[in-house]
Amino acid sequence: MRKIVVLTMVSLDGVMQAPSGPEEDTSLGFKYGGWTVPYVDESLGDIIDEELSVPVDLLLGRKTYEIFAPYWPKQTGTIADSFNKAKKYVVSDKTVDLTWKESILLSDDVVANIKALKEEEGPMLQVHGSGKLVQTLLKNDLVDEIRLRIFPVTIGIGQRLFAEGTLPAAFELLESKALPSGVLIANYKRSGEFKTGSFD
Repeated sequence: MRKIVVLTMVSLDGVMQAPSGPEEDTSLGFKYGGWTVPYVDESLGDIIDEELSVPVDLLLGRKTYEIFAPYWPKQTGTIADSFNKAKKYVVSDKTVDLTWKESILLSDDVVANIKALKEEEGPMLQVHGSGKLVQTLLKNDLVDEIRLRIFPVTIGIGQRLFAEGTLPAAFELLESKALPSGVLIANYKRSGEFKTGSFD
């Protein structure tokens, strides 16, 4: 059985939209794209390289795929090498131009298709960006691990990681680390049932 691992750059107030550049995703008038760039350093790069040193496949939403597909095939290095040789499963209810090699469209009953993928043998399925897809995964309890990169900024507007509709769920902390830039690394795995209690 394969794990679905969500890797997300997120602000202190939970925004995940357009972390890497001003024009990455301006939907709904978002004008703060590129908010991670001042904090990306060698220590974060080392963590990303380590996470991509093992075989992975990618599970991507349409918008993220359309950002990645023209860019990564022209790049070299650890991230590019990993992404380019991975199978790319693209979730969309619209037509997608699958120009990036090893790309496969998942449409129709997306949740059933993703559940079937999880049952197969193969490498972990990494989710990068793909905010709408992440919401679908969280609503259907399909996330095995969440690897957060929490940046020391607040943004106030934009698409949030844990949007309304996220199921109550419990997670176990696997690893945490503070980087010199102020970025916090917090990796969690899905763990048991959500519980409440009382201090009375």
